[in-house]
Amino acid sequence: MKDVLLFFSDLLANPAMLLGIIVLVGLVAQRKPVHEVIRGTLKAILGFIILGQGAGVLVSSLEHFGVLFQEAFNVNGVVPNNEAIVSLALKDYATATAAIMVFGMAFNILIARFTKMKFIFLTGHHTLYMAALISVVMTVGGLESWGLYIIGGMLLGLTMAFFPMIANPTMKKITGSDEIGFGHFSSITYWLSGEIGKLVGKGSKSTEEMNFPKWLSFLRDSSVAIGLTMLVMYLIVVIVSGQAFLDTYLGAGNEQNMIVFAITQSLIFAAGVFIVLAGVRMVIAEVVPAFKGWAEKLVPDSKPALDCPIVFPYAPNAVLIGFLVSFLGGIVGMAILLAVKADNVILPGVIPHFFVGATAGVFGNATGGRRGAVIGSFVNGLVITFLPLLLMPVLGELSFANTTFSDADFIGTGIVIGTVAQWGKWAIVGVVSVLFAIPFVHGFLSKKQEA
Repeated sequence: MKDVLLFFSDLLANPAMLLGIIVLVGLVAQRKPVHEVIRGTLKAILGFIILGQGAGVLVSSLEHFGVLFQEAFNVNGVVPNNEAIVSLALKDYATATAAIMVFGMAFNILIARFTKMKFIFLTGHHTLYMAALISVVMTVGGLESWGLYIIGGMLLGLTMAFFPMIANPTMKKITGSDEIGFGHFSSITYWLSGEIGKLVGKGSKSTEEMNFPKWLSFLRDSSVAIGLTMLVMYLIVVIVSGQAFLDTYLGAGNEQNMIVFAITQSLIFAAGVFIVLAGVRMVIAEVVPAFKGWAEKLVPDSKPALDCPIVFPYAPNAVLIGFLVSFLGGIVGMAILLAVKADNVILPGVIPHFFVGATAGVFGNATGGRRGAVIGSFVNGLVITFLPLLLMPVLGELSFANTTFSDADFIGTGIVIGTVAQWGKWAIVGVVSVLFAIPFVHGFLSKKQEA
């Protein structure tokens, strides 16, 4: 029995396999031929694996850049990184995190079935990260055992439906349809970027309409443009940090000339983006048709909420602009914290500024063109620099780590529940129960009015 439970636990915790199960059930529900079920299921899993491998290539290249950046500009402080803070959290909160994750996915389906928030959140690693955050904050607030698992699962399920809902209006503008939801836990800043675009972008052309001189026409190829941009950034940090530091960082036997290293890493980064986009296209091609089976048979009118790279193919120029400008916003925010001699200085984490900043650029561009992309992603950079400072006090012992959560939805959820926790564990139970009930009551009253 233990082995069976472990098998299903590992299966559901693997985002590629979870996506494959979703596609499998959807195709079977539509009574597709066996060969189409097998093909669709395997291609969905393969597409997600390709996407994940591409993201891994990006993260590896960005980690090198982050280390060199800190050395080049002599800055130390708290580095926002979801993977790092979650790995620390799982040392003490693994059981609670796993239980909350399972309950959260079940409650997400329940919410999508019986309320107007029709989103099934399929970004498995972000589900895990949010579950870890909730387990830490609620444990610090006094909840434990089954109370922690169920209340934590209710909150997780709610976030898995609510945050895609607030991103959906702009998501429809980006994709030109209402078939795909957005499932990445920084929807607060994406929504904000979209709203900023509405305010400042009147008459502004899309980032994708940028006219290059004939001799620069090769920059229309997003892979080339990204590679050259990263080359400039890499050259700056390797030259300032120096060959000696690079040799020490890479370790004996791995020494490389710093210019060659910069060229190699910038092109590895561009290759990672190319791989991610290929995976995204494959996932979309399989998930959207298969999900109609879920919508028709299990959760009527539901939509799959997918990870942030899902929007990258719609505005590749905005991806690059969003990353660079968000990173600039992070540097400005760091300078402000240094100037006011803050107790904790949030460093511009290159990984969140790429994924979150790039996505903010796409959202800003969808509503406000180039101005929306630039201003929206800059504000995103400032928000994810200052907001983590408000989260750290509610993380218990983890607040003393040199890392923290990086994306706005994690931080916002943690701040709200952490604040409620100051009133006691029953306050958490009461507030989460009321919040969980609201969409069901709203759905019931809406149906009654329609009748």
